[in-house]
Amino acid sequence: MAADLTTSPVDRQNILNNPEALDSIQEFLGITGMLYDGQYRFTTTQLADFFDVSDRTIKRYVENHLQELEHNGYCVLRGVKLKQFKELFGHLIYQEMDLGSDRDMDVPISKELTDKQKLSKVNKLSLFNFRAFLNLAMILVDSERAKSIRSAILDVVLDLVNQKLGGSVKYINQRDDEYLLAIVKEPKYRKEFTSALSRYLNMGNAKYKFYTDAIYQAIFKEQASEYKELLQLDEKDNARETMYAEVLKLIASFEIGIADEMKEEYDRIGRQLEPTELNALIHRFVTRRHWEPQLEDARVKMASRDYGFRDVVHKKLESYIDSISPNDYQTFLGEQSKSLQEQIDENIEVFKRLKDR
Repeated sequence: MAADLTTSPVDRQNILNNPEALDSIQEFLGITGMLYDGQYRFTTTQLADFFDVSDRTIKRYVENHLQELEHNGYCVLRGVKLKQFKELFGHLIYQEMDLGSDRDMDVPISKELTDKQKLSKVNKLSLFNFRAFLNLAMILVDSERAKSIRSAILDVVLDLVNQKLGGSVKYINQRDDEYLLAIVKEPKYRKEFTSALSRYLNMGNAKYKFYTDAIYQAIFKEQASEYKELLQLDEKDNARETMYAEVLKLIASFEIGIADEMKEEYDRIGRQLEPTELNALIHRFVTRRHWEPQLEDARVKMASRDYGFRDVVHKKLESYIDSISPNDYQTFLGEQSKSLQEQIDENIEVFKRLKDR
C-alpha cells in the first residue's frame, strides 16, 4: 500500500475499519492511555505532548476534521459522564492544571482556586479513543512523530495481508463463504444464457464473447479484457473466479433474465433475433428501475474492495469507491475467514449436492 494517509479519507478509514490492523498497530506502538468505558482514552493535552505540538494545533485539526474524528471515536464529555471521568482520572487532570495550563479544559482557571475547585470548573472535556488517536496521527502533518506512526501503520497493514494471504490478493474474493454457493451455481445460469444465444440470436460464434461483455459493461462498465488487465490476470485465468459473490449473483440474474426475455421475443416474432433487436432488449432490461439498488451495491463493493484489498482502481467505477466496512474485513481477513479449499473440505457433502443439482 503506497497510500498518502494525510490526503485520502478512504485510505484512512480502510485502516481504521480493520479490527485486526488496529490490534496489531496498538501492540506494535505499545500505546495505551486511560481505560474508560472499555477503551483507552487520551486528552487533547496528552496528545499535544505526545506529538510535540500545541493544544491549539490539535484543536485546529479537530475543527477541520470533526465529522471524521467523531466517527472514529473522538468525543466531548459533559454532565454525568464527565463527573464519572473526573472521579476516575481527576488526579491526571490535576497534573495538567499544575503545569499552569487550562489547555484541555475550555474554561479559565484561576490560580487562587484549590485543585478541587479548579476541577469543578471543568464543564467539558475532549477525549480521543485509540481509533481517533490513529486518525489524528494520519492527518497531522505538523508532527514528525505522527509521520513515523503513519509509516508504521502502513508497514503493519502490509504485514498483516502477507501473513494472511501470503501477499497474494488475487483470490481474496473466494474467502467469502457466499462465493462458494455463487460459483457452484454459476455454470448452470451461464449455460442458460449461452443456450439462449445459440437458439434465439442470428449471429456467429462471436456472439458469446460480445454479449458476455455486454452484461459486464451493464454491471461494472468494463469488458472482460479490461477487467483482466486491471487485475493483471493471465489469459488462462477465469475472470469470474476473481469476482465477488454479489457481482456473480447479479451476473447470473442478468443472464437468466435476458435468456428468458430472448425466448419470449423469439416466440412472439417467430424467428431468431437480429443483434440490433437483442441490443434493444438488453437496454430495456438493464435500465429497469428495480435493478438500481443491486447495481449500486455491486459497483460499490467491487470498486471499494478492489481498491482497498487489491490496490486496483476501476476508473469507470471510481466514483463508487468507499471505505471497506468492518464486516468485510471480518469476512475476507478475519480470524474466521477461510480459503475456498478449506470451505470445500469442511462442506464437501453439501458441495457435492449443490454441484449435482
